[in-house]
Amino acid sequence: MKRSITGRHFELTESIKTHVEAAIDVLDKYNLDITTANTVISSSEKKGFSVEFIVNLKDRNTIVITQNDKDIYTAIDLAIERMKKSLRRHADKIKGHRIMSFKDMGTEAEAVMDLDTADIELVPMDLELHKPLDFDEAIDALKAEKKRQFIVFNDTEGLMRVMYKRADGKFGLY
Repeated sequence: MKRSITGRHFELTESIKTHVEAAIDVLDKYNLDITTANTVISSSEKKGFSVEFIVNLKDRNTIVITQNDKDIYTAIDLAIERMKKSLRRHADKIKGHRIMSFKDMGTEAEAVMDLDTADIELVPMDLELHKPLDFDEAIDALKAEKKRQFIVFNDTEGLMRVMYKRADGKFGLY
C-alpha cells in the first residue's frame, strides 16, 4: 500500500506522522487490497484542523472521509473510526454476495439426517451422471425415465436449469 501524508498551511511533526501511519496500519485488517492511502491535514483559524483520508481500493472504489476538530489527534482518531466503519460495510457487502456452504452456516444449521423424519419418507437416489447434461441429453433421459419427474442440466450459458414432465405429457423448463 502506498501512503502519503500531506500538511496544508501546517507543518507536520514526527509524532503526527507516526500517529497517522499507525492509524492507517489498522485498515489492513479488512483484507480489501488497499492500493493507496492519502492523508491531507490542513489548518484554519476558524475550523481548527481538518483531516481528510482518501483510500483507493483495488476494485476502483475510493472512500473519502473528512473530519474537522479543534484537536488534531481527535480529528485523526474520529476520521479513522469513520474510515473503519466504511471499510467494514464495504467488506460486509462483498462477503454478503458469496454463496454459503453448509459448513459456513455454523453450529445452528441442521443436517437433513438430523431432522425428525417420522412424517417424511426420504428416498435416496444414486447419481448416475458423471458429466453435465446438455439440453438434448436431458430431454432424452427424461423421456426414458418412468419414475423421475424432473432432471437438472446445464444450458448453453452454463446455468443450471430444471426440466420437468407435465401432466399433459409435455415438458416444462425452469
